[in-house]
Amino acid sequence: MDGTRRADIKPGTEVNIVLKQDQRTGKLTHGFVKDLLTKSPSHPHGIKVRLEDGQVGRVKEVLNDE
Repeated sequence: MDGTRRADIKPGTEVNIVLKQDQRTGKLTHGFVKDLLTKSPSHPHGIKVRLEDGQVGRVKEVLNDE
């Protein structure tokens, strides 16, 4: 599942995100969502989130389907 729909993501969701500095390379960072930072219901580049370790980026993959 891609990370373009806010409804698919909630705190605790396991995701892969792309950090701002990694946007050119597309390198993914794995973690668990702490906060959702995008307010709109969808975003074409992925919902922006803060991971539990404090890193901020846009969701590229949602890993656990509940």
